[in-house]
Amino acid sequence: MKFSFDRSKHVFYSPEFEELIKDTIRFFNGTPIQPMPPLEDFEGAGVYALYFIGKNGIYKNFHDINRLEYRQPIYVGKAVPRGWRQGRIPTSTSHELYRRLCDHAKSIEAAKNLYTCDFLCRFMILENAASNMIGTIEAALIRNYQPLWNCNVDGFGNHDPGSGRYNQERSEWDTLHPGRIWATRCADSSKSRDEILANVKQYFMNYNNV
Repeated sequence: MKFSFDRSKHVFYSPEFEELIKDTIRFFNGTPIQPMPPLEDFEGAGVYALYFIGKNGIYKNFHDINRLEYRQPIYVGKAVPRGWRQGRIPTSTSHELYRRLCDHAKSIEAAKNLYTCDFLCRFMILENAASNMIGTIEAALIRNYQPLWNCNVDGFGNHDPGSGRYNQERSEWDTLHPGRIWATRCADSSKSRDEILANVKQYFMNYNNV
């Protein structure tokens, strides 16, 4: 059997799919803003964004950016149904999105220099077949907005690594915002607080120059 290779025969392209992603982002940006965490528990999985609105601190530039409309998130994430990563069809009602937002609120509350009242969120629930797009939409939102806590300061979405894994490096986020008990057990970050702060300042400089 003879084989040949033509890359073009392996590349999938669909303008309809591109337009669908644009539609999801437009819908996402039109969803109502909620406090952190949302006031009521709700069912569903999907994608979400956090917005900083505080007037003080190292992120105060976001107050001016988001003063008239919530247009630049500080963080974008996803919450998938149980069994999603194993390809299983969910058999019970999921509250993963609400729980994920509550987990983030606890991380912010634990930080010694952050306050939940300075944060708002919005989210989009994806059900049934649409839940297969959760990861794709999260990636599209991150590419579109380049959120600070996704692209410049890593570690906000981290969980307790558990016993025996505390030799890993403390995240940049936990170095900048100490308070999560489990993070104090990790090794020091290879980046100093001053280096991370410099990255934050550079982020806002780049944002203002776009």
